[in-house]
Amino acid sequence: MSIRVIAKDLYRLEKEVERLEKKIATCPPEKREELEQALKEARAARDKARSALQGVKEHPPYRKPR
Repeated sequence: MSIRVIAKDLYRLEKEVERLEKKIATCPPEKREELEQALKEARAARDKARSALQGVKEHPPYRKPR
């Protein structure tokens, strides 16, 4: 996967997390649990994409200068 694709996916996931956080702030109490579960899943996907992007950016240990 290219860095550009991962970065676009990360951006999309960050916007989704922000949208869900705003929605939770204004939602009725009966829908809060459902939205919190969706937010938890979105945060996990965002963190996974962020760590994948960081892993792609880092050089392998055998290629680092001494």
